[in-house]
Amino acid sequence: MSAKKRIVVITGTSRGIGRVLAQHFLRQGDIVCGCSRKPATVRHRSYRHFMLDVVDEKAVVAMIRAVVKEHGRIDVLLNNAGIAAMNHALLTPASVARSIFDTNFHGTFLFCREGAKAMLRHKSGRIVNFATVATPLRLEGEAIYAASKAAVESFTQVLARELGQTGVTVNAVGPTPVPTDLIKSVPQEKMDALLARQAIRRFGTMKDIINVVDFFASPQSDFITGQVIYLGGVTG
Repeated sequence: MSAKKRIVVITGTSRGIGRVLAQHFLRQGDIVCGCSRKPATVRHRSYRHFMLDVVDEKAVVAMIRAVVKEHGRIDVLLNNAGIAAMNHALLTPASVARSIFDTNFHGTFLFCREGAKAMLRHKSGRIVNFATVATPLRLEGEAIYAASKAAVESFTQVLARELGQTGVTVNAVGPTPVPTDLIKSVPQEKMDALLARQAIRRFGTMKDIINVVDFFASPQSDFITGQVIYLGGVTG
């Protein structure tokens, strides 16, 4: 897998972490294919955008096939797209729970399945999924969100074993809260309590996330798989 002009697929690139990741890989000279339910917000000659919902199986299959048809391969897959609803479990409608699992788990599963198929043709590839510190911290008010990401973690580790002899690695990064739209409605006292449970008591930054993603996505990380790295000193 070449360290230059990699073909990078990123989900959820219209805003937040996904958009920053897309811009980061574009600055490195890579080709980025992103997706979201909204129109593109990234403008670059090496960026191609697909408007889709990550839970739409046909659309996901079509996107991966289009990327492979145009570029011949996929080197890196970043499953960033995710949603959260911070409610007490007893106050969470079933429709909300289904929506969270659909996007966070099923969307990740579909892209992993199709992306890995493309990577297997070249016996090389890096898949990075997104977990959350809400899972190991057992955060109250985030039961469904934490559970959906726990499913992502388990899937990451099992898929890593299933692909262990193929040259395709599968890992996950679990960010601490980063000032994005996802947490802007969270009460300040709740954020303060969460940060107090970290070994390093500050918000995460985009650089913190990029650091771990770059490590997992590196061609040199071919002996690193099935790992979940939480930021901020949070442990599983």
